[in-house]
Amino acid sequence: MVIDCLNLTVPGGAIVGLLGPSGSGKTTLMRAVVGVQVLAGGSVNVFGQSAGSASLRHRVGYMTQQASIYEDLSVRQNLRYFARVQGAPRSDVERVIDRADLSGQADRLARTLSGGQASRVSLAAAMLGSPDLLVLDEPTVGLDPVLRGDLWAIFRRLAEDGTTLLVSSHVMDEATRCDRLLLMREGDLIADTTPEQLLSTTGADTAEDAFLRIIETHDSGSGASLIGRRDRGARRSRRLSPTHLLTVGKSRAERKRGPQ
Repeated sequence: MVIDCLNLTVPGGAIVGLLGPSGSGKTTLMRAVVGVQVLAGGSVNVFGQSAGSASLRHRVGYMTQQASIYEDLSVRQNLRYFARVQGAPRSDVERVIDRADLSGQADRLARTLSGGQASRVSLAAAMLGSPDLLVLDEPTVGLDPVLRGDLWAIFRRLAEDGTTLLVSSHVMDEATRCDRLLLMREGDLIADTTPEQLLSTTGADTAEDAFLRIIETHDSGSGASLIGRRDRGARRSRRLSPTHLLTVGKSRAERKRGPQ
């Protein structure tokens, strides 16, 4: 997957939805942000530093599409293990168990958990150490609407506490739960907007219909862009080295300190 000249500035304490059909480049971009994606060229900067730098390991949490837990360990044992690996304090385990609504499952073996509960354990592991940025790759895939709603309620509480969340999804109705929307199509960023602007600009009644109209406009090469600051004629050059720049808003500590 080639992603050309993608420049993003993500505000702190917001839920940013990265949406698009399968194969559009969402996972590639998220892996690049975390620093685990091999890049053919270009660079990714997070908080002003190269993605994957040692100094970012405690500031960026990552939740993969599949639940990354050990089935023969309990929820609490899994989190204690990940806390040791990440260098998070042991006391942080109980905090993330509470924040992820896992108190009732803390001593259950991971193999006995439902899909939604396993997803919450992965989320809790990503929350260890109180990272400033959480990168969540399709965290609600395969879950029923009730379980998806439970996870989004947790995401909203995290954002209200000042954490920035970059959440990917191909479920378009989740767009309305975000503060900002990024729509990708074949490695292109074709919309950078808000839920309100998305519906008002396209005149659609639902987010899914709005995205379909944007994709039709993009594929036909006509109509107004919801990005507004990029040269449409230059977007599709695939001979250029991909350059990714993600600037995340100030951390909670930096916002409290104010201007230096």
